[in-house]
Amino acid sequence: MDQIDNALTFFRLSAGSWRSQRTSHHLLHRRAEAGGSLIEVAMLSPDDPRLVAMANLHNQNPSEVVGGCHVRWGGSMAWDKHGEAHEGESMFALIPTDTEGRQGLLLRDRGYAETAPVAGNFRLDQEGSLWLTTSYETMASEERFWFVSPNIRLRSSTVEGLSNTASLCIETRLNGDQQSSTSSSSNGIATSLLGW
Repeated sequence: MDQIDNALTFFRLSAGSWRSQRTSHHLLHRRAEAGGSLIEVAMLSPDDPRLVAMANLHNQNPSEVVGGCHVRWGGSMAWDKHGEAHEGESMFALIPTDTEGRQGLLLRDRGYAETAPVAGNFRLDQEGSLWLTTSYETMASEERFWFVSPNIRLRSSTVEGLSNTASLCIETRLNGDQQSSTSSSSNGIATSLLGW
């Protein structure tokens, strides 16, 4: 596994198509729910008009954005009702607050726990795990992403507030090839109930 020096490198290593198997623990119901999804991550260059617009939306300087990604997803969970689908897309923009790019602001056009645009924080720890924390009006979420190998990524998350859940995902890269393209378009479908 390559050395992950900053959050942008982590994003680049995440580019491509992934199959995700997820288990969510709903603390209120004291039950676990299984699900699966497809996720597609495409890198975006810092001057992509969508990232510039998102920086302006969050009252941030677009010139401070170092890059980002576009994520598409589609999948299902065990408790889904007939006709219910988990599909969508989202964009992320990174604005480092340190010189190494290991921590800073993560701008989203839609949140994880709520669908409105939101700004959270990212940090890369010494083991190469990427942590995302976001506070909303009624809840807060924390997500951790880390690579077991170039083609296997794990993701854990917790949501505290009106709905308390904890989830673990095992994500396997499809086709076994890494895509580091800065293309802003993607042809596959994708899903991650957490947004990425």
